[in-house]
Amino acid sequence: MPVTYLKTAVKTAETDQSDVQQTVADMLHAIEGGGEKAATEYCRAFDGWDGDIVAGRDMIDAAIEQVPDQLKSDIRFAHDNIGRFAEAQRSTIQDCQIDVIPGLTAGQRQIPVSAAGCYVPGGRYSHIASAIMTITTAKVAGVPHITACSPPKPGAGIPAPILFTMDLCGADVILNMGGVQGIAAMAYGLFGLPKADILVGPGNQFVAEAKRLLFGQVGIDMFAGPTDSMVIADASADPTVVAWDLVGQAEHGYNSPVWLVTDSEALANQVRALVPGLIAQLPKINAQNAEAAWRDYAEIILCVDRDEMVQTADRYAPEHLHVQAKNLDWWLENLSSYGSLFLGEETTVAFGDKAAGPNHVLPTSGAARYTGGLSVHKFMKTVTWQRATREGAKPVAEATARISRLEGMEGHAKTADIRLEKYFPQETFDLRATS
Repeated sequence: MPVTYLKTAVKTAETDQSDVQQTVADMLHAIEGGGEKAATEYCRAFDGWDGDIVAGRDMIDAAIEQVPDQLKSDIRFAHDNIGRFAEAQRSTIQDCQIDVIPGLTAGQRQIPVSAAGCYVPGGRYSHIASAIMTITTAKVAGVPHITACSPPKPGAGIPAPILFTMDLCGADVILNMGGVQGIAAMAYGLFGLPKADILVGPGNQFVAEAKRLLFGQVGIDMFAGPTDSMVIADASADPTVVAWDLVGQAEHGYNSPVWLVTDSEALANQVRALVPGLIAQLPKINAQNAEAAWRDYAEIILCVDRDEMVQTADRYAPEHLHVQAKNLDWWLENLSSYGSLFLGEETTVAFGDKAAGPNHVLPTSGAARYTGGLSVHKFMKTVTWQRATREGAKPVAEATARISRLEGMEGHAKTADIRLEKYFPQETFDLRATS
């Protein structure tokens, strides 16, 4: 039975794409050719910063002194939680080896990338949590060199709480530089940096486009769109809590979709009635974002039962999925497409955004259908190796020669032939292609 839309979005990420590709491509080309000078000029133009690009120890220590003790304690609490979760993830990634056949051993190794670039958004909000999520995770993965960058404030540099956090989490170099120029500096290895092997972290559409254009030359965490969030709620849910959880995520930006999926029309109507009043309680800029997101992108979807609710959620594959319904274990077992799952009223997406432990850099725009979020895995390469005795190589060489000739790859076949001739000169082999 088709679901019923009690509220339908009038816009989607696909219908609201600004044409930034050419602007970003031009900037990357200019910085690749002009190096540090070009990047610095963009920093001066867009960030209003004409101080040191590389944050020195004196600047970092001065920032640390400015951060209140309670905030330092809160940041350390979040850092510890995120670090513990990343370490637990790291413990699941193992080297291994197997005797494929007698005399042929193969295995895998887990090797961290050599250099990572972590982007920490600035702009409207100071994203302390993004610094923790990216730098801490790279550190736990064992990345030898971590660069972090963030937009500086004119005349002040990176805000003190972000600078404190970057240093606490283990950034080796910190750049007073944001936007495309910050991404380019890390990718191209400017200001004495090693070239980044991978670029991670959220950012605006220009940052996302820069990462997209650089992908292939460097790795990236994922292609990112506007943040999105879904709440699944049944009749047992508290409508005020549900409404606040939707509003709390809508304040991210004017184009941040939020969705309510429910099998209770009464709950849906209560939530819909509550939202405008809750938005009005936010500070002005937050309220403007949430109001636009709710008006243009939000949806309320009425389903007949929990199975249809699961099907709907898996089809949307939201970045954040919050279940406020009975029998949480059933939902955990049956839901399969989400960036991060929040089970029960007692947790909320904001916990995951800031301090709970699992990473908040997550797939958006339905990408959770095929990928998860940032983790230690993103900073590591699973590479394979093999070793053979002469007897172990024998059957593999025979099969390789015949398959290669069937494929028309005589050079491949010869590399097998020569080993059989060398190791087993008294034997005769039929290495012709067979079809």
